Amino acid sequence: MKEDLVKEIGRVLAGLLEERGDQGEMPEIVLEVPRQPEHGDFACSFAMALAKRLRQPPRAIAEEIVERLGDAGGLLVDAEVAGPGFINMRLAPAAWQGLVPTILAAGSEFGSSSTGTGQKLQVEHVSANPTGPLSTGHGRQGILGDCLARLLEKVGFEVTREYYFNDGGRQMRVLGDSVKARYLEELGQAAPPPAQALEDPEKAWVSEVDGLPVAFPADGYQGEYIRDIARALLESHGEALVDEPGDGLFRDFAQKEIFKDIDATLASIGIRFDVHFNEKSLYDDGKVEEAVADLRERGLINESEGAVWFTATNLGLDRDRVVIKSSGEPTYLLPDIAYHREKYRRGFDRMIDVQGADHIEQFPFVRRAVGALGFDEDRLELVMHQFVTITSGGERVKQSTRRATFVTVDELVEEVGSDVFRFFMIERKPEGHLDFDLDLAKDKNWRKNPAYYVQYAHARSYGIERRAEEEGVPMPSGESLDPSRLELPEEIELLRKLGAFPGMVERAAQMREPHHVAYYLRDLAGLWNPYLQDGTRHRVISEDEALTAARLGLVLAVRCVLAEGLGLLGLSAPERM
Repeated sequence: MKEDLVKEIGRVLAGLLEERGDQGEMPEIVLEVPRQPEHGDFACSFAMALAKRLRQPPRAIAEEIVERLGDAGGLLVDAEVAGPGFINMRLAPAAWQGLVPTILAAGSEFGSSSTGTGQKLQVEHVSANPTGPLSTGHGRQGILGDCLARLLEKVGFEVTREYYFNDGGRQMRVLGDSVKARYLEELGQAAPPPAQALEDPEKAWVSEVDGLPVAFPADGYQGEYIRDIARALLESHGEALVDEPGDGLFRDFAQKEIFKDIDATLASIGIRFDVHFNEKSLYDDGKVEEAVADLRERGLINESEGAVWFTATNLGLDRDRVVIKSSGEPTYLLPDIAYHREKYRRGFDRMIDVQGADHIEQFPFVRRAVGALGFDEDRLELVMHQFVTITSGGERVKQSTRRATFVTVDELVEEVGSDVFRFFMIERKPEGHLDFDLDLAKDKNWRKNPAYYVQYAHARSYGIERRAEEEGVPMPSGESLDPSRLELPEEIELLRKLGAFPGMVERAAQMREPHHVAYYLRDLAGLWNPYLQDGTRHRVISEDEALTAARLGLVLAVRCVLAEGLGLLGLSAPERM
């Protein structure tokens, strides 16, 4: 409808310009949906852009266009000029009614577009260090990245989902030391605290086993999963690992076990990846050293106080950053720069990093560095999300990642299910804090739980189809129904909402905000469920065969859009509830 209306307006405008002897380029005709429904279905403001060109007040231009446009070939019931030159238009009921056969013909392609056709796009998300179970923050990021990838595929992009496997750095050594400490505890043996712990007590946390001290890193990983890994090593190796360093077999075994669990967790909530990129490969292939050398060649590397610095102030940032510590150990920034340069080299047209708010400070340095290395930094985007808090009984559940007292994704999914978990994680703007109401998520009442409310709206369409089958009433096709019978105001309102789906998908993908899909689905279910509740006024199957066919067509159209929306969020579309 929007495309047809743009064509009609274009035809009128072309005729107007030709009469005025204007051979200039046709202005772009952009139709927007007014925020206030009383202003119509669509509005445009191009008349104001033509004022100087035609040497006329924009309102006069708008009034002439409205007069020439008329009903736009039956599309409009009215059009009026507002303010200095806005044109507000209201579609005729027939235009909305015609959506039913259009949706039925399009099926799962309804809402798709070719916006991104021919463009390769990478979405990197989760990328959690393999040091423990996934927290709710990682869960939110995973769902956000996955839904974003689904949206971008819907509008035509060729999307690669990527997990950056960070298996280097100090946190992995701490992981290995933590596992070894628990291994020794399980044996009932003691290990003297390392020299640095004796010199600086803050560097080690010391517990006792049978009165003997066992060194444990102050920032070590203290969750029960660490003990489980230690017990697995004890079972398979016995006491043979007592003299093994933590940063060796302990680290490698823990990393594999934890990542195996991470992979299983992600699979349980419907998240898959096309690529797992290993940080270690950047070192093995010399990419990290190459990045340092190239930055140095551009005068962006400086050595001071025994450390190597990225002189980001030369690129307009507020400070310089250390990339190699005085100990010789790289900071996170250095491999991040090398990794992102490899993204460009792999031929992506656009790259999206989905990261938590704790990475907001890092991103500008990475972006500016790859720009300095000769790449278009505008092709690299950040979608940042805030943290997740969990409330139960009106109180916040306290969490600590390092001490592993946090609620894991597995625990939440076990309590509320994958669909509810995904819906709750995506129904807020990424940059806003997300308050996960555990009590509401566990509530099985479809009227209260928003995920069930939407799914129930979908399931009811199958209930109606089953009833039609029992009564021997065939489900219609787009060609076999008369959509003009859908004439009640609430039916037109439903059709208007269905018609908004493609535009919503386009905007959500463009803005990188999948939560708009959740909002839309709640709104559509909020129209559909009450419609079906009123079985007297909105009786779907009746003795009026034409009305029955039209309303069954509406059932199928609503089902199609609900299913597509649920699919974009990675939720199931149940036939029964």
